[in-house]
Amino acid sequence: METYRDSHDRALTDYPRPSVAVDTAVLTVPPGAALSVLLVRTGDEWRLPGTFLHERERLADAVLRSLQTKAGVSGLSPRQLHVFDDPARDNRGWVLSVAHLDVVPWSRLTIDESLAKIVPVTDAGALPYGHNEILDQAVASIRSSYATTPDPAGLLEHPFTLRQLQQLHETIAGEPLMRDSFRRAMEPQLAATGELAAGTVGKPARLFARA
Repeated sequence: METYRDSHDRALTDYPRPSVAVDTAVLTVPPGAALSVLLVRTGDEWRLPGTFLHERERLADAVLRSLQTKAGVSGLSPRQLHVFDDPARDNRGWVLSVAHLDVVPWSRLTIDESLAKIVPVTDAGALPYGHNEILDQAVASIRSSYATTPDPAGLLEHPFTLRQLQQLHETIAGEPLMRDSFRRAMEPQLAATGELAAGTVGKPARLFARA
């Protein structure tokens, strides 16, 4: 097969190229806790799970490989979030990162605690390799999706009360939400189950599911 050459008679291999990495922000909400992120250990540092792309490897396969080998996590379906291409973002060299995001119900997330931990996003601290920028964009993405849609990632088990839904959305937003405004925006997008919550004080709350 003849080697491709461009208009300057240069082959693709004549041009300097960055290394390509994949990094994944796995977000979840543990019971009674804040919006949290999965971090893995590299030496004395904690960072997002990631890896360099192998030759002829698909991005999605590299993501799943990194989650399994770096955190003991399987069964997820991360989506591409953004390409981070600042040449100075990684102190190891010229590394282009194709960042991914997955928002996972707590009950579905099992990690190898000898390799990884789950911490509130506000406690992530200074991460290497430009991972704070990736985490910030991941958090902005989930907050944007939760601003208009009831629990789009399915973090709550069905059925749930409007109060439980609002508490989840406040956890994602990181701030209180106006009760009446929240209900007006979210209730039309829900399906009432016709059942009432048991074991509550006062008037039983109606139960809902995502429509």
